[in-house]
Amino acid sequence: MTLNCLVTGVGGQGTVLLSRLIGAASMRRGLAVRGTETIGMAQRGGSVVSHLRLGGVIHSPLIPPKKADIVIAFEPGEAVRVLSFLAEKGTLLVLDRPVMPFSAAGGSPYEPERMIDFLRERYGKTGRLAVLDGASLAERCGPRTVNTALLGAALGRGLFPFGEDDVCEALSERLGSSLVDINMKALKTGKEYAYAL
Repeated sequence: MTLNCLVTGVGGQGTVLLSRLIGAASMRRGLAVRGTETIGMAQRGGSVVSHLRLGGVIHSPLIPPKKADIVIAFEPGEAVRVLSFLAEKGTLLVLDRPVMPFSAAGGSPYEPERMIDFLRERYGKTGRLAVLDGASLAERCGPRTVNTALLGAALGRGLFPFGEDDVCEALSERLGSSLVDINMKALKTGKEYAYAL
């Protein structure tokens, strides 16, 4: 059986690292992994989307529309942008903290609260939506490790076929020793946060 996970956000939020951690932790469990990213606009603060397909027989790294079992969104507008990929019974984890596109007039091109309200209205009663308080997570574990905290929240909800130990090993392989401890703290913080959702 294949598990499809889509990770989306804005360049600089750590979406690519998160997708690499998910892939590495999955491989530690002996799962086949296929994935791809659209990162061309990442340097300009543009959209970043990672497709990850885990386990089963996988012929393409791209997730077809309406087949994403998990969508992890670092930003409300990006969550809405990729809803066409979410499976009928898929789960959506969304950070409520917006990253506003540049506007020469100094105004906001969209209202993030409206995005969150839309998501809650559409998915709130299904039990498949978790809106995470980005400011709270950043305060508890640091703004640079919110991506790892999001992975912890997904683990806390039992969304992946791997555990904390697998992520720990993946972190150790990919990050310098000085960064492993703070990322492990963020992972545990995210797991705790998930239990309260």
